[in-house]
Amino acid sequence: MQTARDITGYRRHWAERFGTAPFLPMSRAEMDVLGWDSCDVVIVTGDAYVDHPSFGMAIVGRVLEAQGFRVGIIAQPDWHSAAPFAALGRPNLFFGITGGNMDSMVNRYTAERRIRSDDAYTPGGAGGKRPDRSVIVYAQRAREAFRDVPIVIGGIEASLRRIAHYDYWSEKVRRSVLLDAKADLLVYGNGERQLCEIAHRLAGGEPIGAITDVRGTAFTRRATPAGWIEIDSTHLDAPGPLNAPVDPYAMGERAGATPGPAAAAPAPAAEQVVRFVRRVKNADRERSLIRMPSHEAVAADPVLYAHASRILHLESNPGNARALVQRHGDLDVWLNPPPLPLSTAEMDWVYERPYARAPHPVYGKESIPAWKMIRFSVAIQRGCFGGCTFCSITEHEGRIIQSRSEDSVLREIETVRDTVAGFTGVISDLGGPTANMYRLACKSREIESACRRPSCVYPGICPNLDTDHAPLIRLYRKARALPGIKKVLIASGVRYDLAIESPAYVKELAQHHTGGYLKIAPEALAEGPLSKMMKPGVGAYDRFKELFDRYSKEAGKEQYLIPYFIAAHPGTSDRDMLELALWLKRNGFRADQVQAFLPGPMATATAMYHSGKNPLKRITRASEDVLIPKGLKVRRLHKAFLRYHDPDNWPLLREALRRMGRADLIGNGRQQLIPAYQPAAARGGSGSGGAARARSGGPDKPFRTQHTGLPRTPRRPPRGR
Repeated sequence: MQTARDITGYRRHWAERFGTAPFLPMSRAEMDVLGWDSCDVVIVTGDAYVDHPSFGMAIVGRVLEAQGFRVGIIAQPDWHSAAPFAALGRPNLFFGITGGNMDSMVNRYTAERRIRSDDAYTPGGAGGKRPDRSVIVYAQRAREAFRDVPIVIGGIEASLRRIAHYDYWSEKVRRSVLLDAKADLLVYGNGERQLCEIAHRLAGGEPIGAITDVRGTAFTRRATPAGWIEIDSTHLDAPGPLNAPVDPYAMGERAGATPGPAAAAPAPAAEQVVRFVRRVKNADRERSLIRMPSHEAVAADPVLYAHASRILHLESNPGNARALVQRHGDLDVWLNPPPLPLSTAEMDWVYERPYARAPHPVYGKESIPAWKMIRFSVAIQRGCFGGCTFCSITEHEGRIIQSRSEDSVLREIETVRDTVAGFTGVISDLGGPTANMYRLACKSREIESACRRPSCVYPGICPNLDTDHAPLIRLYRKARALPGIKKVLIASGVRYDLAIESPAYVKELAQHHTGGYLKIAPEALAEGPLSKMMKPGVGAYDRFKELFDRYSKEAGKEQYLIPYFIAAHPGTSDRDMLELALWLKRNGFRADQVQAFLPGPMATATAMYHSGKNPLKRITRASEDVLIPKGLKVRRLHKAFLRYHDPDNWPLLREALRRMGRADLIGNGRQQLIPAYQPAAARGGSGSGGAARARSGGPDKPFRTQHTGLPRTPRRPPRGR
């Protein structure tokens, strides 16, 4: 693995003399109190400002503050004019624009494209406080306010839209958000390393247009500079003919005509297919780039879109990734390789900045739901090597696990205990994107740096993966032994196929860190959807449940697993959902709240949804077709199977069962799925849910099985820097 500059080793900017702000200022009055005449960086965010390390704007702001820069926050500005974007004056270095901890479209709309009535990242939970496609709107308004100030966009919304991407809400392939936002730089992934370098170089007088060599950034160019070796992505993974074959006997206008209906259609006029170098020597890799099909080409051809998605994911390992280039009209969008992961010392430094661990005082006593959810939680690691195709974590945070030290985590728990108002002695979560990947890594750095597998645990756990949970068990024990700590709960998702490799971990989890119910995510049962999700089979779930139940019983605890499932995921048939409904009924599960698959930008499953092809395998014109449950009717049916117990869904399910030749499942017997009668009070057939509390695990044991759709909404707010 290459080495990176330590983010704690920069010489501090001269404004360090102003010291640490109790909260990063949101007004000129606060700047005056701090003695500031201007801000060096102004961060514009779609979330309310909560000074806590689970909120992206807080981490980025405090990290830049620690570098000696004066950082101001403009949170949830009125975007109808440029005036709110000038509230803190002209920033000396740049505007940092983020949509917030969630993609603004996912935050605003359901999987059925209905507008959500609430927003967990807004005071009072009120909806409508941010625009659609917030990054684009905010960047344009900031440009109106101060035309000459560099604009750097980042966070999860920008990160997942860094190249041409399928947009579920408009049902088209949109170009890179870098162009639509008219920004100077795009930072993708967790941005601390990139932003420290960008800020210091701008402060040193370097123009923003010259900063083209920072890993984890994207920018535009007119043409490829001299000295670079270009590789045609179709040499790496041929999607089939891109241009019609030339007829050597044709004359004049007939040259290059398509000789019959079976031939491939010509590429769009804007696409120039050039064959470049097929192989590159290792010594030349740092000066090589991969040219992907253009935005115009992938927008016109879903197979090329699937090919581009596959290339992007193959080139995602910081140890071996090359630069990617995609033409958009007359500009190249150039993606530098991903950022190198933070070291443990850097992670500790980032999470131990002087966060106020509270919402900014401007909000008064208004409640911010996301803050209430995470105020007593502690992040211990970043990244996920699971590679689930529907999830955005790997595309954003990477698959190399970045863990904090044990001492740093324990110090933060003590800080929560001693400083956060209302603390009752219970840590609500000790985790991250997943609960149990802390300090797990490849046994060999050389293998890790060369690996291109999208997952370390699918189709089975890689033999090179160290699955030792002992460091995590030790951390749990030390955390709950701290004075004043009554309970440490685990609310992050447990990767149960990893957990069964360490029965001692399952025992620790069941006997000390579960509050009656534990959420896990099988997502599906049938091989069709599981193979497209890259999730383990039901056997791993059964083994985990066996261990969890045994250790719960040993401790004298009555505890239950809450399974999450996805409706209408690529690869899922009606029969798959029927079998899942029957399994839910046999096991006594009644899902209280479900949601269908939501195709988030840049996810592999979204490429399946759009193209009908499987980018987990080599893409050709004749490669594997994926069954895609599209359309409102089929999506409602799949959700209805998950809520088989809701009388409102019974008419829809009866119709489907008769069509599928399974009318035998209609009746009042224990082995039948739904009754033949319809309660008078039921609306009938809406598939919209709304039944009473779910029940599972025996008589009168309430629980909520909440299905979160795509991208997965973590149990803690995502850290979308």
